[in-house]
Amino acid sequence: MPLFTPSRRWQPAYYSFKRERPSRRLLAAVERITKGPMFGCRMCGNCLLQETAFICPMECPKGARNGPCGGSTSEQCYVDPTRPCMWYKIYQRSEKMGRSEKLLEVLPPLDWDKVGTETWGDVFQQIQKVGARKFFGGLFSKETRHTAWESVFQPVRQPDWWQGDAKYHAPAYTEPMSELEKRLKAGQFVVTAEVAPPLTMATKKLCTNVNLIKPYVAAINFTDSPSATPRMSSWACSVMALQNGAEPVMQIAARDRTRVGLQSEVLGATALGVRNILCLSGDSARMGPAPMSRLDVIDIDSIQMLWILRRMRDEGKYLDGREIKFPPKMFLGAAASPFASEPRFQAIREHKKVNAGAQFFQTNLVFDADKLDIWLNELAKRNILDKVYILIGVTPLKTLKMAKYMNDTVPGVNVPAPLLKRLEAAGDKAEEEGVQIALELIEKIKTRQGVHGLHIMAVGWEEIVPRIVREAGLLPEGFVEPPPLPKPAASQEKKPKLEPVAQATA
Repeated sequence: MPLFTPSRRWQPAYYSFKRERPSRRLLAAVERITKGPMFGCRMCGNCLLQETAFICPMECPKGARNGPCGGSTSEQCYVDPTRPCMWYKIYQRSEKMGRSEKLLEVLPPLDWDKVGTETWGDVFQQIQKVGARKFFGGLFSKETRHTAWESVFQPVRQPDWWQGDAKYHAPAYTEPMSELEKRLKAGQFVVTAEVAPPLTMATKKLCTNVNLIKPYVAAINFTDSPSATPRMSSWACSVMALQNGAEPVMQIAARDRTRVGLQSEVLGATALGVRNILCLSGDSARMGPAPMSRLDVIDIDSIQMLWILRRMRDEGKYLDGREIKFPPKMFLGAAASPFASEPRFQAIREHKKVNAGAQFFQTNLVFDADKLDIWLNELAKRNILDKVYILIGVTPLKTLKMAKYMNDTVPGVNVPAPLLKRLEAAGDKAEEEGVQIALELIEKIKTRQGVHGLHIMAVGWEEIVPRIVREAGLLPEGFVEPPPLPKPAASQEKKPKLEPVAQATA
């Protein structure tokens, strides 16, 4: 176990992909044998220990470098239950050291040309640029210590191609990019809903559900392989929604993207008319079917995705610095997890997402409206409630089994015991009881200050969405009753089984 990192060693250190000079190889060897036992160092080539309270973020099984995923808990890592959540420990230690605000800086993804090499050489070179006398002299004065330190370490951790910071970056446009953004800016209490992408290439059921829901909602989400289980892609479903006259929210999970794939996919999607993009870290392969794929697969996390896409839109630049003549147009969103961890810690994570470029949040499932106030108050303390639109996640619990599954298995979701007892007491009428629970929650959520709408995740029960919207009194302005959809012809095709899982991690 590393001396200063509260975990066992996660994986062996990286080795360089190139042959380095003897002096650099010597420095790398020294760094490996010292920082390995002390911090569990993996030799990522861009050391962030000073920013993360001397707990290496590369100990996170997902490789998240900007904060915890939506499955963070105080007890354990949901990917590897034998270890604590590294980011929860980073937050705890940073708070004790009075360095929590350091965690707001948006840190870069790995430069794989530097992975496996040491960082000390870069530090020495930067000291030479600044001037050794100026640097070390500045460290002895309380007034200049921070400036002197940052003059060396800020350029090392923030290369020119990234230039991350801890500031809020407002959108560089004024007219709404999408109908969803237009309604939110107009002050409407909006409703979005989720339609499960099909498990096959057949799209009839998908289009039926889109046409069923679209009159009742501002936009329709399409998940991106939730629970690390393959389905039709979110961008394909989004394009089909556009073809059926509905506004989509395309979800995009970092789990299955490289930085190159992210930029090219979003350019393609926006060219086809998709305007709402929801950035997620994605559920770990631990939640997926066997055989399990690699767990440390993340090239970029959700905050880095927001940073890259915001700069593409507002600055017209690719990550590598090339100019984009016609930048993508998009309204950027992110997931939020009010109950995944301590609310004050989650607020730091959400604050960082807003700084990076998130303009709206769709939260994980909420089953306790009163407890939601604690999280909202933490966001208010950080002065970000006026910088982001918040849509609270709600689902009708169809069965007691589904409720227990979500409570026990889905990271960041908690179903209170009284609700479980109500569903158990309802017996064969649990489905109707689940709808009433959802309506009661919505009634409470509507009154919360800082909440701008709802995100209904029906989890394969899309036909219930119109009823919920109607009975909750949330019909959109100018609503016109749609004609009844034609009943589908009987089919001999076996219906795929839908898992009771919503995309969970942020």
